[in-house]
Amino acid sequence: MIKPVESYLKKMKKILVSGLIAGCILFILSYGGLFLAIRFYPALFTEYNNPLFNSNGDRDVLFYMHAFIISLALSWFWDRFKGLFKGPLILRGLEFGFVYSIIALLPVMWISFSSLDITVLMVVSWFIYGLGQAIIAGLVFAKINP
Repeated sequence: MIKPVESYLKKMKKILVSGLIAGCILFILSYGGLFLAIRFYPALFTEYNNPLFNSNGDRDVLFYMHAFIISLALSWFWDRFKGLFKGPLILRGLEFGFVYSIIALLPVMWISFSSLDITVLMVVSWFIYGLGQAIIAGLVFAKINP
């Protein structure tokens, strides 16, 4: 009876550790990329002066936790379905990112655009951002948890 518990705990540790490593990498890349994007594409970020995106600051920590939340969720997804992604590390990471983007991001972007007062450019930038996150996470998972 102890063997299945040990196996489960080992698997969960691998999911947690790879998720946290991917979360740290995504956090650093996301916020570095944000500063670069604001510098090179300021017109896109003026759209965020919409009251839809302004909060009083009491939920800001939730925004900053995003990289870790998505990484832990993707880490579980990776562990569950990694056997479906074949080939070298880069191909596995790319395929993982594209699969996630088509299954999860595309429908969310569709409903966001259809229900919120946001532009196509904003939705496309969110989709590209999410795709990039998923590909990077996929590469990390393919390396750490093959």
